[in-house]
Amino acid sequence: MINEPAWKELVAELQPQGVTLVAVSKTKPVADIQALYDLGQRDFGENYVQELADKQPQLPGDIRWHYIGHLQSNKVKYIAPFVQLIHAVDSFKLLQEISKQAAKHNRTIDVLLQLYIADEETKFGLSEKEIIELLDYYEAQKADLAHVRICGLMGMATNTEDEAVIRDCFKNLKAVFDNLRQSYFLGKDYFNTCSMGMSGDYKLAVAAGSTMVRIGSMLFGVRNYS
Repeated sequence: MINEPAWKELVAELQPQGVTLVAVSKTKPVADIQALYDLGQRDFGENYVQELADKQPQLPGDIRWHYIGHLQSNKVKYIAPFVQLIHAVDSFKLLQEISKQAAKHNRTIDVLLQLYIADEETKFGLSEKEIIELLDYYEAQKADLAHVRICGLMGMATNTEDEAVIRDCFKNLKAVFDNLRQSYFLGKDYFNTCSMGMSGDYKLAVAAGSTMVRIGSMLFGVRNYS
């Protein structure tokens, strides 16, 4: 079951601010995705490669699929033919593999680098120093990475009720994003995505400068078993 009023409210809230809404449809049936598509939603996010590969052929071809989970290099080939944006790149090896698989399909895949901003050990991602090292290496090897394009950063805040902590996480991500845009991507219009914020904290993320939020439970709701 989708929550149509919630979707309409989110669109009315986010669109005027230029924030992209990614509907996180992991574990949700194809029928729910189709129902949200029929309302006008086009950006959908999935966490599992096999699930995304299974769903994609069953749904309209103009859906923009976002891969938002932790991605292993050996799984890239399954989503390379169609994925719109890969959100959580956290190694140079993964960048290389994405470019290699994209080349086989004669396309360029957009990616976000995942910055580790949370104060907990369960989150993946790179430190600011590691991202700078990766970008320096990327600049040097660019000729061999023609089929991958770095379009911004993604991060997840600490899982806490303390809004001050969450605000600090988002503020840090936005500061690194702005710094990298000045240092590495000046004049490159495509480096424009700061993906942060989920159902529980998206308002704080947007206030901090997010350009893309990932919303699942607000849109797809709790399953009704009655």
